[in-house]
Amino acid sequence: MSDITRNAMIAITGRPNVGKSTLLNALVGDKISVVTNKPQTTRGRIRGVVNRGDTQLVLLDTPGFHKPHTKLGDYMVGVVRESVADTDAAVLVVEPIPNVGTQEAELIERFRAAGVPAVLAVNKIDTVRKDALLEVTAAYAEAFGFAAIVPVCAKSGEGLPELTAELAKFAAPGPELFPGGMTTDQPDKSVVAEIIREKLLICLDREVPHGTAVEIAKFSERDSEIIDVEATIYCEKQSHKGIIIGKSGAMLKKIATMARLDAERFMGTKVYLQIWVKVRENWRDNADALRGLGFGEK
Repeated sequence: MSDITRNAMIAITGRPNVGKSTLLNALVGDKISVVTNKPQTTRGRIRGVVNRGDTQLVLLDTPGFHKPHTKLGDYMVGVVRESVADTDAAVLVVEPIPNVGTQEAELIERFRAAGVPAVLAVNKIDTVRKDALLEVTAAYAEAFGFAAIVPVCAKSGEGLPELTAELAKFAAPGPELFPGGMTTDQPDKSVVAEIIREKLLICLDREVPHGTAVEIAKFSERDSEIIDVEATIYCEKQSHKGIIIGKSGAMLKKIATMARLDAERFMGTKVYLQIWVKVRENWRDNADALRGLGFGEK
């Protein structure tokens, strides 16, 4: 029998690159959402599960809230809007800057319109003096009636117990939504696809990695418990394909090796990974291509 008697579903929101995915991973205690120093890394809604005592928190990592310029961008912003409307509460993650930005103001209006309570998580507090946080909290307290304001550092873990305790206050009586030991509802092959895309973002510069998508064509286990994975990286230009493959295939080999090692750590078994690169022009603005790559529904 499970000890869980209360649950809450909570959306983690904020502008791009404020540390939402790092925060989710830290709260869950496992790397379930990819992390890079580039904005708009997260494209879909990723659920992480946190069990504390009798309470289960289902945390939704959402894409960075931004002004979209493609159909993919429209999809990502739609994910944020629907996530806020569908949850018991929200976390607004911000950097320690003493003013409310445009994206933050729009998200606050979403909270207000949906009647969703919210907690403010001021992230990256290791980058400022403690007394400078007073101006930040004052600016946001004036903009919205947050249920709590918690300074945190997702990288070091500072403030995370306090944040978890605040989020647990939104839990209502209810059953365990995900079984014990489960940290995410993502299928393993989806996690592997995201790991590959993370390595693209890490290894490549400028517009190239943002114009890529990863599709898993094969994901099967041998009798020897080796996972066979065949993946296709789609990019938008022939010149980008050459950059991804690199001279004599060096860049693709580097990306594949990094992805394989991370996939093996995640699944706890050996992985045999093969990757191909194909050009699919303008896929981010092609509705059929987006549906085929899993971006058709929010």
